[in-house]
Amino acid sequence: MYEAVHARPDGESTVARQALTAGEYGYDGIVVRNHGDSQAAYDRDRIAEEYGVDVATGIEIRADDPSRASGFLGNYRPDRTIVAVHGGSTAMNRFAVEQAAVDVLAHPMCGSGDFNHVLAKAAADNGVRVEFSLGAIVQQSGGSRVRAIQGLRKLRDLVVDAGTPYVVSVDPATHLELRAPRDLAALGERIGFEAEEVRTGLAEWGHLVERNRERRSEGFVEPGVSIDEE
Repeated sequence: MYEAVHARPDGESTVARQALTAGEYGYDGIVVRNHGDSQAAYDRDRIAEEYGVDVATGIEIRADDPSRASGFLGNYRPDRTIVAVHGGSTAMNRFAVEQAAVDVLAHPMCGSGDFNHVLAKAAADNGVRVEFSLGAIVQQSGGSRVRAIQGLRKLRDLVVDAGTPYVVSVDPATHLELRAPRDLAALGERIGFEAEEVRTGLAEWGHLVERNRERRSEGFVEPGVSIDEE
């Protein structure tokens, strides 16, 4: 199972600190999903070797409108293992689910946006993972938490009905916001998910990482077909 994190300067903790805590909590790896305007260099291989946790390079594209997001997508897709789009507005949610080059629509229920059955079907058709972001449940309280729970329940119903692929994350910006998989599974059960659904969503990050690394390898031709240079 993997967690998708924000790290300094997009968060308060370094990539190394996120990886250390993730390993202590039983994760196999992390995806560094900093927003495009908050990038910093880090030694992925060194961190992975030191802490025994895979580190996948990612990005969360944040843009004011789909036309700018499209340009960012073209720029970042060749160089990042995981490409997510910062959702939350209706326009950006729609843009993300219509792009097969996008791996994940991040937190679609935040902000003023909405998600409906048409978008759920488009995501399923294009293989875009929709994120169940549990961060608001963990980090907020009162009415904000209630609204977040309602939004997640609605999103779950849409995703299940359409057979849409999905990921789960607590969207941590610091290692203090990380939660162990068993804790997130228990939290999911409290708000209407099944524990196995949460575990599946955490594991899906790792499946995406493995798939995309294979696709970026020199011998890749198409799914199931590769060139053996030996």
